Amino acid sequence: MPNPEPNPHRSKNKPSTSSSRPPPVRPPVRSRVPLKQLLRVASVASGIQFGWALQLSLLTPYVQQLGIPHQWASIIWLCGPVSGLFVQPLVGLLSDRCQSRFGRRRPFILVGAASIVVAVVIIGYAADIGGLLGDDITGSYRPFAIIVFVIGFWILDVANNVTQGPCRALLADLTCNDARRTRVANAYFSLFMAIGNILGYATGAYSGWYKIFTFTLTPACSISCANLKSAFFLDVAFIAVTTYLSLVSAHEVPLSSSGAVHAGEGTGSAEEAFMWELFGTFKYFSFPIWIVLSVTALTWIGWFPFILFDTDWMGREIYGGDPNGGLIYDTGVRMGALGLLLNSVVLGVTSLLMERLCRKRGAGFVWGISNILMTICFLAMLVLTYVANSIGYVGKGLPPPTGIVVAAIAIFTILGFPLAITYSVPYALISTHIEPLGLGQGLSMGVLNLAIVVPQIVVSLGSGPWDQIFGGGNSPAFAVAAVAALMSGLLALLAIPRTGTQKPRSRV
Repeated sequence: MPNPEPNPHRSKNKPSTSSSRPPPVRPPVRSRVPLKQLLRVASVASGIQFGWALQLSLLTPYVQQLGIPHQWASIIWLCGPVSGLFVQPLVGLLSDRCQSRFGRRRPFILVGAASIVVAVVIIGYAADIGGLLGDDITGSYRPFAIIVFVIGFWILDVANNVTQGPCRALLADLTCNDARRTRVANAYFSLFMAIGNILGYATGAYSGWYKIFTFTLTPACSISCANLKSAFFLDVAFIAVTTYLSLVSAHEVPLSSSGAVHAGEGTGSAEEAFMWELFGTFKYFSFPIWIVLSVTALTWIGWFPFILFDTDWMGREIYGGDPNGGLIYDTGVRMGALGLLLNSVVLGVTSLLMERLCRKRGAGFVWGISNILMTICFLAMLVLTYVANSIGYVGKGLPPPTGIVVAAIAIFTILGFPLAITYSVPYALISTHIEPLGLGQGLSMGVLNLAIVVPQIVVSLGSGPWDQIFGGGNSPAFAVAAVAALMSGLLALLAIPRTGTQKPRSRV
């Protein structure tokens, strides 16, 4: 049974209550945006994802080289989901109601991109700054470098959350809640994420950047550190170009004060009440919305262990190296980056086929099958870990058999298909299902982000204790990931209708 409508004529002198729906945000009326323009606007995703690819492939190994134990490495990644829990919903709400003459979303995208640039420079120079502050640059534990790194890492994750929500919301604004065009726009976004991943992972896999950017090699910054620093310099240039292209292509119509809210209500102190407003909207969610959020949460419990430990798994379990042991581990990390590059190629190809797949088979079916494929891949990683240990080369300084490496890279590659679905389908579903509630697209992206960051917090807090309980390594986290992926796949198949991407009827 649908929830009763709140009285639209309540006096504006009465304070809002928890039973009152937040005032709907209406975007300015605009003409139909050409698909080519949507493509250019979505290009900013490649710049953002270039940095993410470097972060995902290189930073978990890097923090261990600075002296953080493996079981604590996942705690460093807590900053992303914790900042996302608060920052992205707040930024989404503020961007929904922003009345800047430059538009609602573009100011936040610009500020976020500039903050990313600052953050990657701090991270790149963490070892050098730590050396200046008194670290023993010949030691395996550098406390000042760790502190600088964590500060930069927090800034980077906050900046990513400031940027990504408005980017998605901008595409939803430009498609005017047309279900098909929303899927196309999110497929474009996923495609550019794949392009950014390909370039980022290719950059991370190359070991000779320090020879090109010779100034990056310093007494405090070894070859692997100099390669990371050089890669981040390339990231700065790439994100500057893609952000500029996206912002000049958007042509946002400024939100007038009359169009910001309904019923004559002002925005008030949005930043003070945003969490109250966000959670207050939950009571109006329909069953399909809760299903989408549940599947998203389980999906990310599956993805986050892989995102945290993919290259570390390659360097540690497949190559048998030690983060502080030099060449073998570094070689494994670079091969992991190569696998992620191939993963991104599959992600990009799948993004091009996304609209056709969802139109023919239904969003729920495509999402469910892709998550079951995730389960198979994570189980294959556990089997491969067992086989590598059984062969006996791990920990002896011997290179892994070619078949083991090829199998690991193949798993990484296949995972590109479900990753493309994860990057696209949930956003299209939530945009079309939540629009009748009167929420702005910025806040709707914040709602979906809650279903992403809360599981990430759980995984970040649990990965270290799991490792200790089960003897170390990455296998316990991957086992949890396999179970979560299977549950999410079955739920998507059984509970999301074949017509899940169609626009729902508005309540009257």
